[in-house]
Amino acid sequence: MNIKQTRPCRTSFTDTLLELGKKDKDIIAVTSDARGSVTLDKFAQELPEQFVEVGIAEQNAIGISAGLAMAGKKVFVCGPACFYVARSLEQVKVDIAYSQNNVKILGVSGGVSYGALGTTHHSLHDIAVLRTFPGMHIIMPSDVRQTQLLVGQLPDYKHPVYIRVGRNAVPDVYPDEFSDFQIGKANTLMDGDDLTIIGTGETVYHCYKAGKKLRKTGISVRVIDMHTLKPADTEAIIKAARETGKIITVEEHSIFGGLGSIVAETVVQTYPVPVKILGIPDENAIHAKPLEIFHHYGIDTEGIYNTALNFCRTTHEKLYHIY
Repeated sequence: MNIKQTRPCRTSFTDTLLELGKKDKDIIAVTSDARGSVTLDKFAQELPEQFVEVGIAEQNAIGISAGLAMAGKKVFVCGPACFYVARSLEQVKVDIAYSQNNVKILGVSGGVSYGALGTTHHSLHDIAVLRTFPGMHIIMPSDVRQTQLLVGQLPDYKHPVYIRVGRNAVPDVYPDEFSDFQIGKANTLMDGDDLTIIGTGETVYHCYKAGKKLRKTGISVRVIDMHTLKPADTEAIIKAARETGKIITVEEHSIFGGLGSIVAETVVQTYPVPVKILGIPDENAIHAKPLEIFHHYGIDTEGIYNTALNFCRTTHEKLYHIY
């Protein structure tokens, strides 16, 4: 699959954080021997007094970040997603979420970014776990421009937030002039009334490309970027259910407890419609390059397109038999 890639969201995040840090001395970056993985080298070099390195000790990184936040600092603790939502999960739960400290957790190389390293390094449970922590907000930006806009809003955002980004360069979803980003408010990339496809993070690009392809077949597709998973934009979900009648969700996450669950939980209690959840099934994901994993599990453009065609046909047949 040929995809025009620009640069990783992680570099957009840290470049923007550096510029903000130069203007605001209360911004502190904390990491656990991951400045290379996170791309925090420039931050550490230019703002050494605002940088904390704890070594390979994620639990300590979370505890230190919480302490700094209690002292009035605006803290960004950064490292591989798979470790901050597993190895240090108790500290995230107690020191950050329960204590409602102003700490932003940047989980890099999330999902299947560490493709060939397998289950120990895949992060496919993070949304499911963290959305159960009261007060913890969750955001998955889809490209570098959206990441840049997100970082600008985070320092003074008065909630603990988990931000998950991938490792590799990503294609552009939004143009450089895009500015309509608001935490908790989904973006509609394409409007339609036959079917809604809702994606998050790096799947959004594939959802959009699949939507354009489906339009050529005569299917009017609505494509939504649900970048904020908690608090999710339930109004956009309900509106999509009412106006399109069926929804497909696409996520780089387990099919349990993530975006699909959020959408299903919302519509079943308000306006029940058929929902198809695309993600990683109940198995250890294959070892491969990220886009190969996307293809294997049908969460790339081709897989979404084929699923949508079948979904529209089968739901139409069921309605035909009912009436």
